Amino acid sequence: MTGVVAQALQQAVSCAGHAYIGGQWVQVCGTERLAVINPANGTLVTEIVAGNSADLDRAVSAARVAFPAFAASPVADRLALLERIHALILERAEPLAQALTLEMGAAITHARSAHVPFAAAHVQAAIDVLRDYDFLTMRGTTAIVREPIGVAGLITPWNWPLYQITAKVAPALAAGCTVVLKPSELSPVSALMFAQIVHDARAPAGVFNLVNGTGSEVGAGMAAHRDIDMISITGSNRAGVLVAQGAAPTVKRVTQELGGKSPNVLLPDADFVRVVPLGVMAAFRNVGQSCSAPTRMIVPRARLAETEELARKTVADIVVGNPADDATTLGPISNSAQFQRVQAMIAVGMEEGARLVCGGPGSPEGLDDGLYARPTVFSDVSSAMRIAQEEIFGPVLVIIPYDTVDEAVAIANDTVFGLGGHVQGTDLDLARSVALRIRTGQVHINHPAWDAHAPFGGYKRSGNGREYGVFGFEEFLEVKAILGFA
Repeated sequence: MTGVVAQALQQAVSCAGHAYIGGQWVQVCGTERLAVINPANGTLVTEIVAGNSADLDRAVSAARVAFPAFAASPVADRLALLERIHALILERAEPLAQALTLEMGAAITHARSAHVPFAAAHVQAAIDVLRDYDFLTMRGTTAIVREPIGVAGLITPWNWPLYQITAKVAPALAAGCTVVLKPSELSPVSALMFAQIVHDARAPAGVFNLVNGTGSEVGAGMAAHRDIDMISITGSNRAGVLVAQGAAPTVKRVTQELGGKSPNVLLPDADFVRVVPLGVMAAFRNVGQSCSAPTRMIVPRARLAETEELARKTVADIVVGNPADDATTLGPISNSAQFQRVQAMIAVGMEEGARLVCGGPGSPEGLDDGLYARPTVFSDVSSAMRIAQEEIFGPVLVIIPYDTVDEAVAIANDTVFGLGGHVQGTDLDLARSVALRIRTGQVHINHPAWDAHAPFGGYKRSGNGREYGVFGFEEFLEVKAILGFA
């Protein structure tokens, strides 16, 4: 680790007992200390001091005071701020990647190639939208005006810490909102580094505020706070429900990106040699800790054995190990509670009678010190099984056979979730027709490139509202009609 990288990490760790409020780092009023553990080896990365209701009140007050001037600021000023933030993320890409590896076990190659550049891409997407957005349009003699909603409370998860922060903060600032951010207490170091980036980008005091803490204290306080105008949360279904309930008395806007159990439908004419390995790796990306991971591979029964063999060969080439090693494909599960959840669900799959293709319980040989899980594939899975219905959030893939395309679509939709989906097939007309029938907020056909402007969000219990691009930007706007304007 170079001196520059080590210095940046040390600076972030030195802020662990502080909140960022009103344009400066301030000591928190709270006293509870929360350990941040490196999941690769169980060592202590740092301790953060959890904020409390007094800290939250200070942050909300700062955001409320800053809102009128920032909401009225010229678009050119907000563009310039976002451009400075974007440039600093790219400039500090390596320290950010190293922080992600330490705090949540992201393989360093994945942190460098996905976590950080995709986070920067969300800022660039907000810049693109803001540059061309028309805040006033006419419908006859009526003006339709879009205005910033106010103070936005943002709650982000541990699995894509930086990526989810920029996906919310960037469009909120672009819209003219002021922000109070509560990052996950399990992976807060990259959030502290991002707060320093916003500070160094010369954001006006109070426009961006950060308070670390627990969901039960700071998260619940944000949901109920009368001076927060909207909440955007990415997290578990349980957390999303609690936030919505807490927000109800103040009738604030709540957008939620929650769980998923995304299908990957392989049509009979798909190129299985290509798409099965890609599907396995998509399911296991970020060690399977992605809400939209396509963890249900739905395949023609006649090609089940072929799919299993291709999946087995793909898993055999995966390198599970030290996330700081460039050769590592998958690092550890990010925290102990999630590791136990993954192990428990692998045991459930075996008890339910699913056939183990590879992997299984426990850790790979020689990796007992960290929270490492064996990449696991089950086959002969039915939709009635828990492993086909519940979000496992780890490197566990289930293969479900089908006999007809109609049955494949029915299996894909047989879930309470509706976040992501994949379809693979040579006949694009057929693939498109299947994609249109899948009840999810986003569908990928034949593993396309990621698109920072494609709206992302869920049907059913996967949440409501959308993120990314213009759709995410407009979540932070109110709509006003002025009749007789012309």
